[in-house]
Amino acid sequence: MKIALPDTQGRLSDCTLVGTPLPEGRLAPDAVRTVYSAAHVVADPFTANDPSGRATVDWERTMEFRRYLAGLGLGIAEAMDTAQRGMGLDWPGALELIRRTRAEVPDALVANGCGTDHLKPEDARSPDDVIRAYLDQVEAIQKLDARIILMASRALARVAKGPADYLKVYDRVLEACDKPVILHWLGEMFDPGLAGYWGGSHFEDALETALDVIHRNRSKVDGIKISLLDKDKEIAMRRRLPAGVKMYTGDDFNYPELIEGDAQGYSHALLGIFDPLAPAAAHAVGLLGQGNAAGFRATLDPTVPLARLIFRAPTRHYKTGVVFLAWLNGFQDHFIMLNGAQAMRPLPYFTEVFRLADGCGLLRQPDLAVDRMKKLLALYGV
Repeated sequence: MKIALPDTQGRLSDCTLVGTPLPEGRLAPDAVRTVYSAAHVVADPFTANDPSGRATVDWERTMEFRRYLAGLGLGIAEAMDTAQRGMGLDWPGALELIRRTRAEVPDALVANGCGTDHLKPEDARSPDDVIRAYLDQVEAIQKLDARIILMASRALARVAKGPADYLKVYDRVLEACDKPVILHWLGEMFDPGLAGYWGGSHFEDALETALDVIHRNRSKVDGIKISLLDKDKEIAMRRRLPAGVKMYTGDDFNYPELIEGDAQGYSHALLGIFDPLAPAAAHAVGLLGQGNAAGFRATLDPTVPLARLIFRAPTRHYKTGVVFLAWLNGFQDHFIMLNGAQAMRPLPYFTEVFRLADGCGLLRQPDLAVDRMKKLLALYGV
């Protein structure tokens, strides 16, 4: 099967598809690693709302994708930045998403983003304002008997004067949590509003504060997701975590190595790239559980160039690549995103994502993917 794709000068050349779609297995409940896919949402393309206005979600297709992930045995990280949280999806929309997922897949492993995004950072005056905002969301999510991922707060990054303010906020919020939570350290490459998080301009200083939070609240912390796209920083922190506290890799550049681990430990996974890579993730971790580390790496290593492209700078626009692949693979009937985010990458990005996804076996129905790629090219006059 062939398709003519343009280069950066618009010159066309034939691309022959070479990939064989990966088999879709199911990850067992007792898998050797805990694996969460941070899931995207499907926008309603027929809304009359402007892209900059209130988000309108296609709930049927959004829930259909959650059922698909649960069917693969993957956990779901809900209402996170992959779902355009704070970048098109507001808190009322996020809470509705959490509620629907809780009802739709009640037996699935689901953890839900809890933040302060209903408090505008410029309206926050003190750490007490941030605490109240966090507790609003903690209470709402816990009323659904749902688990929490305690997301980093733009408001806290704005008002905190140093590590002591972070300790005060996290101590108070974790005290109110009725189940152990996953903390989330999201780097500024994902969200510039989080620069200097944990009250330190250097990683080493921020690390000490984050570890202090965990040690002070050990019984309330299941683990921490670190998204800094730096494997050495993740490993350094992983080796210092208290026993029983999980490291969830959020490194969409180095995940095979980090999940496999070394003689001193390994990372679990909570990854946005495991939305489009869901079948590969389930298959690979299943092989790792069988003691087949070579098969694990043979499955995931070829996906790394695709992940690095999808998450290239400006990294915060990675959702565009994620939803593009969801469209190519038939999980939605259109390539429209909340906040008009489908326009945030150029055409050569899409053509290369197409090529690399084919090479990894991630185009589930190659004929459908080719048809949809042609439709996208037509919009650009190709």
